[in-house]
Amino acid sequence: LTGKEALTHFPSLGTPGGSGPGKGHVKQCELLQLSRKQKRLCRREPGLAETLRDAIRLGILECQFQFRSERWNCSLEGRPSLLKRGFKETAFLYAVSSAALTHSLARACSAGRMERCTCDDSPGLENRKAWQWGVCGDNLKYSTKFLKKFLGQKRIGKDLRAKVDIHNTNVGIKAVKNGLKTTCKCHGVSGSCAVRTCWKQLSPFHEIGRLLKLRYDDAVKVFSTSNDAVGHSELAGPHRHGHSGKQPALPRPTDLVYVEDSPSFCRPSKYSLGTAGRTCSREGNCDSMCCGRGYNTQSRLVTFSCHCQVQWCCYVECQQCMQEEVVYSCKQ
Repeated sequence: LTGKEALTHFPSLGTPGGSGPGKGHVKQCELLQLSRKQKRLCRREPGLAETLRDAIRLGILECQFQFRSERWNCSLEGRPSLLKRGFKETAFLYAVSSAALTHSLARACSAGRMERCTCDDSPGLENRKAWQWGVCGDNLKYSTKFLKKFLGQKRIGKDLRAKVDIHNTNVGIKAVKNGLKTTCKCHGVSGSCAVRTCWKQLSPFHEIGRLLKLRYDDAVKVFSTSNDAVGHSELAGPHRHGHSGKQPALPRPTDLVYVEDSPSFCRPSKYSLGTAGRTCSREGNCDSMCCGRGYNTQSRLVTFSCHCQVQWCCYVECQQCMQEEVVYSCKQ
């Protein structure tokens, strides 16, 4: 996140009742909306409840950042109704949620917040030496293995929506895998590279969110088709450029897929609050976001720190300046 956007407060993501660390991770698991199997796994994994809450917050904030200029701004209002449908927005929610879970679990392992996992132990890298030098590789191997067990993906969904949800969930996991990089550090006299230590490190989640937003923009509408060769139905989409044969093209593993066209999100509905009152950019997205209703223009004075100077020894002294700012917001 850039820090310039105002972040929504999520009261539901906090720990109700001021539950402190002494209450134990088992009680924290009960506070999360999980299935019976997931709660059982949560109780067996100290540190998981806190990691799940971190992942929920990470996914929501990144979703709202990526859609801050769109008609649908990933608000929490209308989320239950939206998840019951097969829109492009639903596809993004499944992908960004699974990506946030994968990313948070891998980071929690390397940070020592999970009892059953630790630093990455992939072959071919000097991970033990990396640990000796004070660094710890992100454990994506454990994260993805545990996540598939946690989400219960062993069975292939029979209906179209189940297949679509599983596909989009895996797109999110793959996006995190694609961002895994090998980072190296040199050790030696005067900065020489006499000894080099390498370990695995995940990309910042903002990069993964940006990648998933691009996948959302190019999402593929799919339907179910029978495959006689394998004996069951599979997802199929429109013919792609360069695709030969009479059979419909299969979506790529990196494609976000959806099954029904999205609403406009212009007016309040069970899916969103609409765009009335939303701020917009006159040169950028006001025409699109305001859905042809026009926009209001308002001037306001904004106070900010200016003419800052470092004073001896250890503090910064600033003046307070004011400037006029023009705000545009969509009409009702």
